[in-house]
Amino acid sequence: MTDTTDPATTAASATRAGRGRWDHTPGAVSGLTATGGLATVELTWHSYRPRHGQLVDHYEVYVSERADRGDLAHSATLLGRTLYPHLTHRVGPEPRKRHYTVVAVVSSGARTRPARPVSAVNARSVAAGRAVARVGDFDHKGLEFALSPDQSARYRTAFPAGVDYRYGTSTPGRDWSYLHPGPSDAWGGRKEHTFTLRFDLAAAPKDDLACALWLIDAHATAAGAAEVTLNGRPVRTLQFQGGATRGSLEGDATRVGSALKPSYYEFPLAAGLFTAGENVLRLRKTSGSWIAYDALGVFAAQ
Repeated sequence: MTDTTDPATTAASATRAGRGRWDHTPGAVSGLTATGGLATVELTWHSYRPRHGQLVDHYEVYVSERADRGDLAHSATLLGRTLYPHLTHRVGPEPRKRHYTVVAVVSSGARTRPARPVSAVNARSVAAGRAVARVGDFDHKGLEFALSPDQSARYRTAFPAGVDYRYGTSTPGRDWSYLHPGPSDAWGGRKEHTFTLRFDLAAAPKDDLACALWLIDAHATAAGAAEVTLNGRPVRTLQFQGGATRGSLEGDATRVGSALKPSYYEFPLAAGLFTAGENVLRLRKTSGSWIAYDALGVFAAQ
C-alpha cells in the first residue's frame, strides 16, 4: 500500500457516508505498531475479536502526515483496507514522519473506535540524494518502461542486444525494458542478459557515490542473481529476493490488492571506480529468471 489513497476519504467521511458510527461496536483495535524501513512502513496490530458472535469483515488503516491534537482518525486519509492484522505502507525515498490508526469493521457494518495512533519515520534511501544518473521513478511502479506491463514476449525483438541506455538522451518508455530476463527464461532465449546504464561526469567524484535498485517484483522461486560492474570492474553480486511472479503481467505495486512483492537493493560505489567522461554501469543477470524494475540510479549524498 502507498501514499496514493484518495485524500478525500477520511474516517470521519466514512462515518458520514453511512458505514456506521464509531460507538456501534465496543472497544478498539489494540497493539498497533509502526516500524519504518527502506521504502516501507510496516504496520501490525492484534486481531480484533467482536462480541455477540460477529466476525471482522475488514480493517481500515488511516494515515496522516501531521499529528492531530484531536482524533487522528477524523482527519487522516484512508490508506487501505485489509482482511489481515498487518499492512505494508510503501513510501518514497525521502524520510518522513507519518501517523497511523486502524478501525475494525464487523460483519454488521458497525465500526470500532480508532486504535490509539502510532508514528513512524521511514529510512532514508540513497535515492533521496542528488541523481548522477537514473532510470525510472522510485515510486513502486514500472509502467514508465518499455513493453510494460505485459509485453515480455516482444523483448528479443525490441532489445536484440540487450538494453543500452544513455542518461540524458535515452527515454525509459523506449530504451529500458520493464523486465530483465535471466538464463532460465525461454522468452529471453535462455541466456544471460546485460542491462547497461551510461552517464557522463565532468570530473571523477572525490566522495563515494551509491547505487539504488528498486524492483516491483521478481520470480517467486527463481529470482536468481546479477553481477554489477562499473567501468568493467566488479562492484557487487546481488542475490534477489523471491517475488510474487506477477511483475511480468502488471506494473503497479501501489494498486489496492496488488500481489506484487517489491524489493530494494542499495550499496556504495567507491569514488575510485569513476572517471571523468563516460561511465558505464552494467547489470548482468547470471542466474535464475526475471526481475521487474521500479527504478535504478546512481546518487551523490546531499
